[in-house]
Amino acid sequence: MNTSAHTRRQYLATAFNGLGAIALQGLLQRSGTAAVKPHLPRRAKRCIFLFMQGGVSQMDSFEYKPELNKLHGKRMPANLDVKGELAGRLSVDHACVGSAFKFKRHGATGRYLSELFPHLANCVDDLAFIHGVKTDNQNHGPSTLHVTTGSQFPGGASVGSWVNYGLGTENDDMPGYVVVQDPRGAPVNGAAIWSNGFLPASHQGTLLRASGAPILNLARPAGVGQQQQRDELNELSWLNRRHLAEFPDRSDLEARIASYELAYRMQTAAPELVDLSKETQQTRRLYGLDNTTTAGFGRQCLLARRMAESGVRYTLLVHGVQITSSSWDDHGNVAGGMRRHCAEVDRPVAGLLKDLKQRGLLDETLVVWASEMGRTPFVVGKLGGAPGRDHNSYGLVMWMAGGDVKGGATAGGTDDFGLRAAGEPISIRDVHATLLNLMGLEDEELRFHHAGRLRRLTNTGGFALDEVIDA
Repeated sequence: MNTSAHTRRQYLATAFNGLGAIALQGLLQRSGTAAVKPHLPRRAKRCIFLFMQGGVSQMDSFEYKPELNKLHGKRMPANLDVKGELAGRLSVDHACVGSAFKFKRHGATGRYLSELFPHLANCVDDLAFIHGVKTDNQNHGPSTLHVTTGSQFPGGASVGSWVNYGLGTENDDMPGYVVVQDPRGAPVNGAAIWSNGFLPASHQGTLLRASGAPILNLARPAGVGQQQQRDELNELSWLNRRHLAEFPDRSDLEARIASYELAYRMQTAAPELVDLSKETQQTRRLYGLDNTTTAGFGRQCLLARRMAESGVRYTLLVHGVQITSSSWDDHGNVAGGMRRHCAEVDRPVAGLLKDLKQRGLLDETLVVWASEMGRTPFVVGKLGGAPGRDHNSYGLVMWMAGGDVKGGATAGGTDDFGLRAAGEPISIRDVHATLLNLMGLEDEELRFHHAGRLRRLTNTGGFALDEVIDA
């Protein structure tokens, strides 16, 4: 190609037409080279993070609280050691809301689970639960950011970005960090929960679409052959690298250059990876793709398994849309809401765990269940016919499975009512430190210099929860 006949602007235009995915900026670099080597000998090579948007009710899911049921319709005990917003709510008329669901022991560990999780109950011995996790804000926006980025303020780097920055990707034909959100819409804060923040732009999550082409404009334009596109990319790369030589500290420019190449390779890899047509009927049933209730999240979970299989380092799945009836934010009729939400995710999540295990992938894959907060065991005002639950930043329950997770273990706990931690609350920093530890990364060693200081996911530092680590 004669470069004198084309300006740099024309080359850029051509490349944008052929590789529109560059506009996403989330198309990651060919980042097989890790920023640091693993600090710890851990089995998990990848992580699947299941985020339930809206605030899962802990006393209707994973915490059996018979004392709360005895107080149904009555006031909470007066001697509770609570402060701040919770204390304010308890100072006015309120009524306890017992769980509408039966709890039963499951597995060799005898773990209590709500009847809403009949499929997950079969996997309970592989799960390690973390109770009484505290976030620093009771509002959805800040709390969602806190769980997914370590900071309740916008601009932080997401957990997946930190993991990808620390370990790089195992597959040069796919991003190291992939996001599959609810097919019904985006979560609170949107792309901020998978942002690279202050980390190099190459570590942002890449969003896969719920249907159709996995990434918009990824396909080669009609009439453009592979060799022609390769020639155009070579010319573009030469121009961009000459420009980069004048600005060597521009990580966003270097990431953009690499993203052209990644997009080129993804034109073959990505469509094949998201094509579920070759999955067996048995596998499709395992994830619930044969049922309209479970098909949406089932597809997300099946894609997560395929991402893990292909070497994608971190996959974020989001269930729930903003603060709507499609989220877990059940201020009214919590019983009806929990029935809907759990019916959508129970079978797919259990299917994911079983599928990973039978394929020998669970030992190398860390699976994490999270939400942005828990719920209150009471409602302000009169009980009413279909009571809900309000926000509670002291009652979050999470669980982990796979890798070096100690199945059947427990860290932390809440009081008899699920209101707050029974002892010292577990900070979200400690959960993040535990996640990093299970991925072979020390939170104090995983650092990035930004704005004159060394930044970390855990900010002021966290403590890995030894109770859930089998090491």
